[in-house]
Amino acid sequence: MTYENTLAFARQLDAQDPLRTYRNQFHIPQRNGQPLIYFCGNSLGLQPRRVREYLDRELRVWQDLGVEGWFERPEEEEEEPWLTVHTRCKEPLAAIVGARPGEVCPMNNLTVNLHLLLSSFYRPTAKNYTILTIGGDFPSDQYALETHLRSRGQDPDQALVEVHPRKGEATWRTEDILDAIEEKRDSLALVLLSGLHYYTGQVFDMPAIAAKARAVGVPCGFDLAHAVGNIPLRLHDWGVDFATWCSYKYLNSGPGGVSGIFVHEKHHHTPDDPGYLPRLAGWWGYDQDRRFAMTKGFVPMPGADGWQLSTPTVLAMAAHHAAIQLTAEASMDALRQKSEQLTGYLEHVLRASGYPLTLLTPADPAQRGCQLSLLVKENGKALFDQLTAAGVIGDWREPDCIRLAPTPLYNTFEEVWRVGEIFRTYRS
Repeated sequence: MTYENTLAFARQLDAQDPLRTYRNQFHIPQRNGQPLIYFCGNSLGLQPRRVREYLDRELRVWQDLGVEGWFERPEEEEEEPWLTVHTRCKEPLAAIVGARPGEVCPMNNLTVNLHLLLSSFYRPTAKNYTILTIGGDFPSDQYALETHLRSRGQDPDQALVEVHPRKGEATWRTEDILDAIEEKRDSLALVLLSGLHYYTGQVFDMPAIAAKARAVGVPCGFDLAHAVGNIPLRLHDWGVDFATWCSYKYLNSGPGGVSGIFVHEKHHHTPDDPGYLPRLAGWWGYDQDRRFAMTKGFVPMPGADGWQLSTPTVLAMAAHHAAIQLTAEASMDALRQKSEQLTGYLEHVLRASGYPLTLLTPADPAQRGCQLSLLVKENGKALFDQLTAAGVIGDWREPDCIRLAPTPLYNTFEEVWRVGEIFRTYRS
């Protein structure tokens, strides 16, 4: 597409946008009665209007039925009782991450799920004990890997292999990650990294990384916190072994919202099968038909559900269900098409503004999602404060990075143009 840096062009794109009605399904934050330009969905997505209805529904069940809400539902409602509340999210989640419903399960929070999946997929031996990841991944992932390794009797300085960008470069080259997997194959036990880097906004070549890990005989997993609901995923077809994500960014499920996991069906073995993966267990992962027998000996539910631990948080699950239905309805393919245009237009107006900045995020649309990370060496914090004062909500990362994420479900091309105008007219 050939972009034009004019308000008329931006409004034309909005008029032609097949997803334009979805903005009306969200609460847009305001200041002094005016809507803010919210480019921070990479940190916390906006509240869908339908969330209140979904929450009120569960509050009424709790109010009217009490504990019987686990097994009963008011006659006028079609939803299943709370006993199977997690199943409501399976179809939309499967569509969003490119999986089969039995391969996904909404549960817990991201770092909890990361530890649970590590307990199953990291099976160190005297020979194969290292985990390959990227240097400078999100801190929670770094802490999880460091402490999980120590809990398994491993020294992180020896067992954690980090791949960094080349000297003088800010992003990773796929060939360097693949070469590192090959180089370390004799000691590797696991490959685990983010699918999309939180700081740079770079999308990693997950199909190629998963294929390479498979070729050397080790499982491969991804933290999809910044990828889920942002870029199309095909976890089943790519042969990814496992993944986890949060839901409060591009999935708009609320602050601290329910996480989710993916476990490829090739790992859905029963305890009697040789390929059964050991796991940390809890009663909600126990075979549902026999759960209330309270018998000794863990018998997992089939599929990803067998990794559940605790009773699900029904109210958080209701907000999650309301939100992800919007993403699934819009479809990831349609969202991706608009996202590439929004982000491409943002890059265009920023470059046209003449403001001195460096685009940290790859210019190739295939290597980025909604987010653009901007290095602003001159008066970066002052510029960010000016954006905030002008009603633009973005994200500042020390020492000199502004992250802006126009989100296709609720952001517009006119908003992108107005952000470009602030850069064009800003004077320190």
